[in-house]
Amino acid sequence: MRLLVSVVDEAEAREAAAGGADIVDVKDPTAGALGMPTPRSLRNVRLAVARDVPISAALGDGPFEPAEAARRAAAAVVCGAAFVKIGLRDTSPGRATEIVRAVRRRVRGTVHVIAAGFADWSRAGSPDPLDLPALARAGGASGCLIDTAVKDGRGLLSWMDRDALMSFVAACRMRDMLCAMAGSLTAEDLPGFAAIAPDLVGVRGAACVGDRVSGRVSRARVAVLVSALNSCRGAPAGHGLGTGY
Repeated sequence: MRLLVSVVDEAEAREAAAGGADIVDVKDPTAGALGMPTPRSLRNVRLAVARDVPISAALGDGPFEPAEAARRAAAAVVCGAAFVKIGLRDTSPGRATEIVRAVRRRVRGTVHVIAAGFADWSRAGSPDPLDLPALARAGGASGCLIDTAVKDGRGLLSWMDRDALMSFVAACRMRDMLCAMAGSLTAEDLPGFAAIAPDLVGVRGAACVGDRVSGRVSRARVAVLVSALNSCRGAPAGHGLGTGY
């Protein structure tokens, strides 16, 4: 498992990288679970951290017209993103595949297209998380993320139990897709993911002094999260992901 930390600007990006984050994700937490950052923020984050630390960009929660999703992804890649996460809120299964396909056609090569569904899918209007890997693979995605759409204190583990999460991981692995999980996870939650074993776990609130919106990412808090992951993966953290992880 690797750690993705979501930041809002270059100062937070430096803190995340100094604390040991494997991937630095850029988003606007005031605009939703996957709020899209400005191009300037994305460019500044890319310049602020070492080139061997991949940058991820949130593109928004959805819903999207396929052409708009593709445009956002292309703009993020120009600004330095190696991963682009497209939210599928209020999106039917068939439309989800169409959106992912449009993004994949627009951004080629080593860029990772991540289809982002939601554990609280019944209130987000998104595809069932257990159906997401098949829909995403049909569109050409590199991987899938499960997050929570509504940030009301109920995190990922309030909506999906261990067996469901393990089924999601298995569905991703069967299709040779990257598997990521997020949604109000804490340092105390992370050792429990050893048996579930997603490729990535993503956090923001747990890395902040303060809350996920108005708080600030702290290298000390990131280091605690890295230590929690190390306790269950048995190896030092590193930045050997490159853009081909």
